Amino acid sequence: QVQLVESGGGLVQAGGSLRLSCTASLNIFSINTGGWYRQAPGKQRELVASIGTGDRTNYADSVKGRFAISRDNARKTVYLQMSSLKPEDTAVYYCGIVGGPHFGSWGRGTQVTVSS
Repeated sequence: QVQLVESGGGLVQAGGSLRLSCTASLNIFSINTGGWYRQAPGKQRELVASIGTGDRTNYADSVKGRFAISRDNARKTVYLQMSSLKPEDTAVYYCGIVGGPHFGSWGRGTQVTVSS
C-alpha cells in the first residue's frame, strides 16, 4: 500500500508564499494523476489542483494564477507552490491520487494558516 507524506505547511502572512511537498513511498506519480485538496473548518474538502501523467494541470478558480502544481518523478514528489496567499486559503492541505491505479490514496495532511 502506497503512503503519501505531506510537508511544508505552516503559518504565513497574507501575501506570502509556501511550497508544499508530497512524497510517495512508491514511484506512483508517473502513472497516476496527483492532486492537492484542502479542507477548511466547517467546509467540504475541495480539489485545489491536479497534475496528470501528461503534465496537464487543473486548478480551482479560487487559486488560478496564484498556485502552481508540479511533479518530480525521480523524487516521487508532487509540489504545490502557493503565492499571494489569502486568509481564505487557510486549511488542512491533503495530497491524494485523483485518478489512476492508486486512486483513493491520501496523505494525512499539512496545516496552512494565513494571517491577515
